[in-house]
Amino acid sequence: MSLRNACLLFVALAAAGGESLAQPGYPSRPLRVIVPSSPGGGTDILTRLIAPGLSQRLGQTVVVDNRPGAGSIIGNDLVAKAAPDGYTLLMGISTLAILPSIQKKLPYDAQRDLAPITLAISAPNVLVVHPSLPVKSVKELIAFARKRPGELNYASAGLGTNPHLSMELFLGMTKLKMVHIAYKGSGPALVDLLSGQTPVMAGTMLSVLPHIRDGRLRALGVTGPRRVEVLPGVPTVAETVPGYEAVQWYGLFAPAKTPKEIVARLHEAAAGVLQSPAVVQKFAGEGAETGGGTPEEFARFLRTETEKWAKVVRAAGIQPQ
Repeated sequence: MSLRNACLLFVALAAAGGESLAQPGYPSRPLRVIVPSSPGGGTDILTRLIAPGLSQRLGQTVVVDNRPGAGSIIGNDLVAKAAPDGYTLLMGISTLAILPSIQKKLPYDAQRDLAPITLAISAPNVLVVHPSLPVKSVKELIAFARKRPGELNYASAGLGTNPHLSMELFLGMTKLKMVHIAYKGSGPALVDLLSGQTPVMAGTMLSVLPHIRDGRLRALGVTGPRRVEVLPGVPTVAETVPGYEAVQWYGLFAPAKTPKEIVARLHEAAAGVLQSPAVVQKFAGEGAETGGGTPEEFARFLRTETEKWAKVVRAAGIQPQ
């Protein structure tokens, strides 16, 4: 996300805050939203853009607190063990649904120890290739790889990340064999992708979109259920591989046992920000969809995602660490 776009989105979100919904009682002091990743990343940017609108609607300062480490486990665990009073929240990411399948021991159970508030944002990855690869569609990639089992490398931001498992799901459904090259983050993966050293990747929309536009990467398909406004000519992977779907998502959580009335209040504020026309339109321009659904819907979504990725991990033969 460019600085200009981030600033525009900041303004849109702040404007969407609307009039304060503050009432006597909760919240009576500042809230803290834990971001389980480093400053400057996608989760951090998203949270800092949403925070002003939440602050206006709740009538209290919303502080963003970065707690990176252990693939988001440190930040997740901090919230799972926080007091269930509505003052410590988590901007959870899609790895919450993946970690139970790739980690032998987690210090928390996401479905037991976290209370879903709302799905905030979801966005597809983009199946991209380096232009030197002689394929221009998902169908052509499948045919090319099928003739060269185990010869093509694909990049990811790391073992068990959403882009990694998005590719494993694709390979499993197409019965293809490629070699996974795991990098320490999306930045290093993108460097080798752009050089052609590792020519295939299911990259996040925000990271690959600028390079698709300047011709340094070729987009074959988006991994979500629908085509996206920012890449109108790019089909979904599912148009070639029926049933395929993989999205990145971000959502707000509170500690389990947070009173239902507080969860409802937080949901009301977050949904008001996320569903405002300015915010919906702005995120659509970045290839993402805003959420705002109920806590119950988000809880069901988390269960479904956890079950889905557990099957992918088993099928791929990935051993828990």
